[in-house]
Amino acid sequence: MSERIKSFYEFYPYYLSEHQNSTSRLLHFIGTGFFLVYSIYALTTLLWGSLWLGPLVAYGCAWVGHFFFEKNKPATFKYPWWSLRSDFKLFFQILKGKEKIFNA
Repeated sequence: MSERIKSFYEFYPYYLSEHQNSTSRLLHFIGTGFFLVYSIYALTTLLWGSLWLGPLVAYGCAWVGHFFFEKNKPATFKYPWWSLRSDFKLFFQILKGKEKIFNA
């Protein structure tokens, strides 16, 4: 990726190409799922001070996937908002069965 990507429409295929390893996808799915569940829990129980835990676990899972399984650098460093949006899109695409975690 030498040129700067200018739209989310261009970015998402790149994002998917950087998330081909099944273990990495599983870690992203777990991390995003934890973020959503824990954030809802923290907000409904008014545990405002612990909201930092959701992003910490989510990014921790994702980055382990990148550094140890994909062996690439997370796009979060260059495209933080599109990466975050893509994490959620991939999560919900997997839930709907439109994307797979395991390449079979």
